[in-house]
Amino acid sequence: MSVRVRQALFRHLGELRHEPTEKRVRVLLGGQVVADTTGAVLVWEPRRVVPSYAVPVADVVGSLVPASGPAPEPADAVGLRLPAVSERPVLDPSIAFEVHTAPGEAVEVRSPDGGAAGAGFRPSDPDLSAHVVLDFAAFEWYEEDEQVVSHPRDPFHRIDVLRSSRQVRLELDGHLLAESARARLLFETNLPTRFYLPHQDVRVELEPSPTRTWCAYKGEASYWSPVVEGTVVADLAWTYEAPLHDASEVQGCVAFFDERVDAVLDGQRRERPVTPWSKG
Repeated sequence: MSVRVRQALFRHLGELRHEPTEKRVRVLLGGQVVADTTGAVLVWEPRRVVPSYAVPVADVVGSLVPASGPAPEPADAVGLRLPAVSERPVLDPSIAFEVHTAPGEAVEVRSPDGGAAGAGFRPSDPDLSAHVVLDFAAFEWYEEDEQVVSHPRDPFHRIDVLRSSRQVRLELDGHLLAESARARLLFETNLPTRFYLPHQDVRVELEPSPTRTWCAYKGEASYWSPVVEGTVVADLAWTYEAPLHDASEVQGCVAFFDERVDAVLDGQRRERPVTPWSKG
């Protein structure tokens, strides 16, 4: 019997997983290099859907010391319920690095001058015991000579952007938000299709928001708050003004959270997907 690839990808979600990379990875802390290596490994702790980088302890410049501070709450008590993916809660990127689901030791990585520190984790697994997993948010990262934002790029994750003449209509509580037959459809591994529409095809006023987020594949997103029947709906839409090269086709277009609006594609109303962004 054929196996759906999506199911195969998530079959080992509850296990510790890793994948070596041939990229040169550099890690900075407080402006100082704390690791420069060609021996980095991508690590997914059990139930994590986004990888972290682990670097060989031998390539760490500075010091590793036991972590200080209170222990985080038990990992079984946190996570997002995604029944289509896993029976147990999934740890999406909003779950703090300090929440661990594999045996090991929490540590701190200190800069060579001792002036800064970032969280790390020494897995006890024999395949990874010579490495330290680093909290991506605590450091500055480069793959080769390009800076990486948000989290490491997953080699089994990709995006495709295609121009489409299909009729896209977006509504909120019956109110038209946008309508277009010249959308860019962004297909991303294990995420719902996103509809990026030209600004001219948005039918409501959009107020700029100070909110910014970062995607490892698309870059920095700036947000919009549409005004619907006199009500401002905060951060319901976003734009990539200067996207990374893989997402260059959506530059300047507007996308809305399908999780919180109704998308009608070629006259067929789509079911709202359940993702970490469903609750806003």
